[in-house]
Amino acid sequence: MNSFKMLFVALAAATLSFSAAAETAATPPAKSVVLVHGAFADGSSWDAVVPLLQAKGLKVIAVQNPLTSLADDVAFTKRALKNVEGPVVLVGHSWGGVVITEAGVDDKVKSLVYVAAFAPSEGQSVADLAKDYPTPPGIANLVSDADGFLTMTAPELAKNFAPDLPAAKTALMAASQGPVCGKNFEDKVTAAAWKTKPSWFIAATKDRMIQPELQQAMAKRIGAHTTALPTSHVPMLVAPKDVAAAILAAAK
Repeated sequence: MNSFKMLFVALAAATLSFSAAAETAATPPAKSVVLVHGAFADGSSWDAVVPLLQAKGLKVIAVQNPLTSLADDVAFTKRALKNVEGPVVLVGHSWGGVVITEAGVDDKVKSLVYVAAFAPSEGQSVADLAKDYPTPPGIANLVSDADGFLTMTAPELAKNFAPDLPAAKTALMAASQGPVCGKNFEDKVTAAAWKTKPSWFIAATKDRMIQPELQQAMAKRIGAHTTALPTSHVPMLVAPKDVAAAILAAAK
């Protein structure tokens, strides 16, 4: 190899090395994770995942959303984002996917993780996403109170929400569930963070609350890194290591 070629190769290698370093510097690993629960649940949904993330040195907050409206839940989530150091991985389960879709436009958010969750686009609601799919078994027998808040009975929750968890656990989940305002499912998002942030999606193939086919369709549409798990609607409780692995990948 003559001296000119050697110089060219050296310059090319240096350029590639500089570009890789610049890219790494531009996208530092996440320092925090904010976890957003879904309907008929609360922050304890993430109990099995939180220690796995903390063990990797991440600051973790599990938001306790009121489930009173999309705007209220987004406001609670944004408050959590203000109180953690960025960059942040924003994670949503079920209805929480709608919340992170809108709240995720925050500059602190590095990436999104959807866990058996809804991922709407601008102007879409949960009702819009689900209209072309059969009603899941778990949605058929919800109980509504006089104020329009929906809950699940303990037997229905055990049968359809988390049939792969022990009875003692589902009884506790039924007692601590967060009633959700039925009108929430008609609230339309005004922004779709997944259009500008890298996304991951955990699709639950045995889900009886959100149609598995709908989950796969949403994951494909948003271009997410997708992992399919043979679980019920709560993969973060049934397969926490797999869910944590996706969050850690999003953090890197």
